[in-house]
Amino acid sequence: METAENKYITVAYKLYTMENGEKELFEEAKAEHPFQFISGLGATLEDFENQVAGLSKGDKFDFTIPAEKAYGEYDEQHVIDLPKNIFEIDGKFDSERVKEGSIVPLMTSEGQRVNASVVEIKPDVVVVDLNHPLAGAALIFEGEVIESRPATNEEIQDLIKSMSGEGGCGCDSCGGGCGDHECGDNCGCEGGHCH
Repeated sequence: METAENKYITVAYKLYTMENGEKELFEEAKAEHPFQFISGLGATLEDFENQVAGLSKGDKFDFTIPAEKAYGEYDEQHVIDLPKNIFEIDGKFDSERVKEGSIVPLMTSEGQRVNASVVEIKPDVVVVDLNHPLAGAALIFEGEVIESRPATNEEIQDLIKSMSGEGGCGCDSCGGGCGDHECGDNCGCEGGHCH
């Protein structure tokens, strides 16, 4: 019997969020730019992987992952005030990039890169939200498996390299859409999609 370990899987999907009974399209991975990952390496949400790893090429899927198994509940304590001076470039506040709704890369005290969304700019502080954009939302995935086959050793090594942050920011810190953020060209998210 075939194991579910290390399969190279490519899927096209629409990701909807469900909050307060409202279903809203959040992201789409089209067949021309599908989401690709290798199972068994922790590269994507465990529940997402469990749902699609057993499917075959051409199979369609439609499933929901509850918030607590996706990106967790929304945590008010992750909305914080940061002194404005940390967003200065050459002594001037970077108002070009740091504005309401923009995503800014930050470094934690442990040296880990995280992306925060700017909630508000006040006279001396910037209010940022460190919650994942999908925190508190149930995720509804509807799509189709485009490819599912055993991964080659080379593909597995490439993915491990990109996940370890060599030359990239790692998917999880991307906030769900590398293409929209200044992650660098090599952000470890194949096909431009993050999970």
